[in-house]
Amino acid sequence: MAATESSTSQHLMPPVATRIRWGQVVTGSVAIFVVLWIGWFLSQSPNVLWGEIPAYLVDPRILGGIVLTLELTVGAMIFGIAAGGALAAMATSHNIVLKAIAAAFVWWFRGVPLLVQVFFWYNIALFVPMIGSGDYAISVNDLVTPAVAGFLALGLHEAANMAEIIRAGLRAVPQGQREAAAALGLSPLKTLWTVVMPQAIRIVIPPTGNQAIGLLKASAIVSVIGMKDLLTMAQQIYAANFMVIELLFVASIWYLALTTVASIGQHYLEKHLAAKDRR
Repeated sequence: MAATESSTSQHLMPPVATRIRWGQVVTGSVAIFVVLWIGWFLSQSPNVLWGEIPAYLVDPRILGGIVLTLELTVGAMIFGIAAGGALAAMATSHNIVLKAIAAAFVWWFRGVPLLVQVFFWYNIALFVPMIGSGDYAISVNDLVTPAVAGFLALGLHEAANMAEIIRAGLRAVPQGQREAAAALGLSPLKTLWTVVMPQAIRIVIPPTGNQAIGLLKASAIVSVIGMKDLLTMAQQIYAANFMVIELLFVASIWYLALTTVASIGQHYLEKHLAAKDRR
């Protein structure tokens, strides 16, 4: 009876008013005002043809550059994950030689700026002009095209970064898991694939998503060697019609759209993994 009266009194109680957080309201209002003011200020510029931007957003040349940017990003990311996984396995092995090779690779390709690596692979023919000898010699200039140079620079740089991310994920799995697998008679390789990797992958995925988004933006650097990516196509168009700001806005809008889609995908993937962990 007492419990019934208590529950009834709780239902009859008036709802507690939500306290207004004036600090957040003021901060949000100021931020909205600043954004609107910047938008108004930019729209007043007589030197920018804002009406031309929508047309160039769907220009075939710009769309072709987007396709190449996505192909380069996805290809370099897949290569980086595969090579980074192999390097992480080498770095966590008990073989001193393999550990030294992995450490040297990461040291070099993480330490040298990406722009320098792009120029290095683009000009590799100055260092190694031919591969092979005699009738079987191949010109490196024919082999390492701008597309290949951009892919190698981005892929190897990403492999070094992914090696460290995956290595940290592997190290995060408790040593007891490996010892228990060894006690059950599992080989080191089988332990890695069936025990360690399923646990490490949940730790590795969030920073891998960040790396993919960063790589998408970093792919614009291949414009310095003339690849027909999104930024390069925007540059070629404004070199002909002198609409510099308009075309840079077009490229920026597309980069923002692509990174937003990638960020949303990363969010839902992390949410799915978190729910799976709770279950």
